[in-house]
Amino acid sequence: MITLRQIHKSFGPLEVLKGVDLHIAPQEVVSIVGPSGAGKTTLLQIMGTLLKPDRGSLEIAGEDVLSLSGNKLARFRCRHIGFVFQFHQLLPEFSALENVVLPALIDGRPRSASMKRGMELLDYLGMAERAHHKPAQLSGGEKQRVAVARALINEPHVILADEPSGSLDTMHKDELHRLFFRLRDELKQTFVIVTHDEQLSLLTDRTIHLTDGLKIDERLRDDLGRTDQPASPSEE
Repeated sequence: MITLRQIHKSFGPLEVLKGVDLHIAPQEVVSIVGPSGAGKTTLLQIMGTLLKPDRGSLEIAGEDVLSLSGNKLARFRCRHIGFVFQFHQLLPEFSALENVVLPALIDGRPRSASMKRGMELLDYLGMAERAHHKPAQLSGGEKQRVAVARALINEPHVILADEPSGSLDTMHKDELHRLFFRLRDELKQTFVIVTHDEQLSLLTDRTIHLTDGLKIDERLRDDLGRTDQPASPSEE
């Protein structure tokens, strides 16, 4: 799915990534953890083709994405990668549904089909009744579900999430975590998640630890199945 080899990235004299190797398999939920300044977000941005490394190689779904540029790179990103951010990044003047379908319209897909698919996703995520509300009318958890629907609209190979539950209270955080595993199990979706949330990192299939720009440790979940989900508050 995603293969990074010897990824290096510097900002001026500061070397943030110092030769990271990483492979993400289809349908994995992988967390990336580490102290502030370790290079987690930089690595995620490189995987998302938002930032180009100084050295190294990156393949996504068999495509050498570092060889792409301009419109070809933008088209690849739009079709193959979904993004979920900590603070939702929803456009305030648009409804939930309009925010969801924007990537599909940018990709040139028919508006009617995009709106239909957007409503299907919002319904799947329990947000159909809020489809025509603007972000200011939604709770934090609802905004993040809209952001997840937007990430899914083009049926990407992978969803990259940067501190997706960082701005949520405990209840909405647990709901979002359960949602990620549900999407993996039911839609065969792949996730790479940068997080400081220890509970989430313990639940993911793998946890990648970054320190000083290097991958220093990798933890495999040691339970028997891949379908376990975060416990609901009543089960904890």
